[in-house]
Amino acid sequence: MENQSLSRKNLKTATMVKVSLLGAISFVFMALEFTIPIFPAFLKFDISDIPSLIAGFALGPIAGIMVQFIKNIMNVAIMGTTTGGVGELSNFIIGSSFVATAALIYKHHKGIKSAIIACICGTLVMTILGVFSNYFVMLPLYSKFIPMDKIVQMGSVVNPAIKDTFTLVLYGIVPFNIFKGLSISALTMLIYKKISILLKR
Repeated sequence: MENQSLSRKNLKTATMVKVSLLGAISFVFMALEFTIPIFPAFLKFDISDIPSLIAGFALGPIAGIMVQFIKNIMNVAIMGTTTGGVGELSNFIIGSSFVATAALIYKHHKGIKSAIIACICGTLVMTILGVFSNYFVMLPLYSKFIPMDKIVQMGSVVNPAIKDTFTLVLYGIVPFNIFKGLSISALTMLIYKKISILLKR
């Protein structure tokens, strides 16, 4: 009984070490963000969701969310924030919805086909949640730091169809989240098998 308890404790410790390491890697990836010309300038693309998705697939949905949490906390603590934490909160909510959905599906249905379906579902959930969270919460909060008309203007520069908050979400944020979700999914598929072997040891 004592050996079993010790074994579980060691397993939890090992998992936390792996999650912390992936969180740190995710933070580094987050710092390498860049803009994509076809999307509004305030939407930055990075590959920081890859370690989180790998953690979710290999260690479970909670592990994936923990990596998201560590990444954003480290970003605020080390890099600081220019949005009063709004950007980081948005990143955490959107990233966690993507990873948790994909990881939960994959947990119950293993295999490459299931992983693809899981990632597509994760992307859809992230995109839908992104519509509501950005329109009702994030953009209004963000506008306290940058006027809403300036935010909309950033969108209209790359897409003339963007004229207000609604069209900004519809023609700017929705396509960006779909692009990001599918890109992160594809990159994760390429490297997951090799890395998962190390994480499951």
